[in-house]
Amino acid sequence: MSSAHRTAPSARTPVQQAALLVGAVFLLVGVLGFIPGITTDYDTMKFAEHHSEAKLLGVFQVSILHNLVHLLFGIAGVTMARAASTARTFLIVGGVIYLALWVYGLIIDHDSTANFIPVNTADNWLHLGLGLGMVALGFLLTRGARRGVIP
Repeated sequence: MSSAHRTAPSARTPVQQAALLVGAVFLLVGVLGFIPGITTDYDTMKFAEHHSEAKLLGVFQVSILHNLVHLLFGIAGVTMARAASTARTFLIVGGVIYLALWVYGLIIDHDSTANFIPVNTADNWLHLGLGLGMVALGFLLTRGARRGVIP
C-alpha cells in the first residue's frame, strides 16, 4: 500500500495516555509479583489467604490472586485506553474499586481469613493513593468534555 493510502494513526488523548500508562504499570506490577527476589519470601506465597507472607519489593503483601488482579487491571487499562470514553471509565471505575479495597483493608482484621486478598498497611495506603489518583485523572483529563463527547 502506498503512503498516500495510509491513514495517520490518531493521536491518543490525555485520558487515553493516562489509562495506557496506568494499565502498563499494573501489568508490570502483576508480573513482578511472580518474580522471586523482587517479591521477598516468595516461597510463602499462597493463592488467596492472609498467610501469604510474600511481599512485592519487600513492602506490599501479595498472593497469587493479588498478582492476577494486577494483571487483569493492566489488561483492562491497556485495552480500554483505545478510546477516550472507555479510558475514562477505566480510570474512574478502577479508582472507585481501589477506594473500596482501601476501605476493605481498613475494616478487616489483617490476621483473619477475611484478609483473603491479602493486604497490609502499605497496601492500604497504596490503594488509597491509586484510587484517588485514578479517579482524579479520569475526571480532570476529561473536564472540558461537552455534551458527552470526551476529547
